[in-house]
This record gives sequence, structure tokens and C-alpha cells, in this order.
Amino acid sequence: MIGNRRGLSVFLHSLKFSKQLRRYGNVHYVSRRLKYAVLYCDGNKIDEIAAKLESLHFVKEVKRSHKQEIKTEYESKIVDKAKEYDYKMGI
Repeated sequence: MIGNRRGLSVFLHSLKFSKQLRRYGNVHYVSRRLKYAVLYCDGNKIDEIAAKLESLHFVKEVKRSHKQEIKTEYESKIVDKAKEYDYKMGI
């Protein structure tokens, strides 16, 4: 479960049933004011777990995390100072 974990945002009608979410994965965070929970579960079973969660009476909506789809390797925008001085010399 640690190698391929995916995140789910579960929006609830009532926080009274938030402890029941532990059956479906790791509960990372529960927001009392906005009534949602962040849940991490196995990536291979994400479709099954999301379908089970949506069928529960206390769940409004289940959203999947798109973190796996986002590119996390960034290119450097810092210009190399040596190259910058070569252009300013006017050769």
C-alpha cells in the first residue's frame, strides 16, 4: 500500500461517521468546518473504493487526487551568469 497510494477527497453530510472511513484506507485529514476528509488508499483498488464510498449514505461526493498526473520535474529559470556576461561583451 505504501508504494502506490492515491488520494481521495471525501465530502460528508455529517462528521459523525468520519471514523468509518478508516475501513477504506488511511485517513490523513478531516476538516470540521468544510466537512471533508482526505483519505489515502491503494492505487490498484482506487475505483472499487471510490464506488463503495459513493454508495454510503453519509457521503456527498468523492473526488480523486490528480497529483499523479501533474509533472513535478521543473526546469530551471535561473540564467547561468557566465553565459549572460558573454552576450553583454558585444563580440
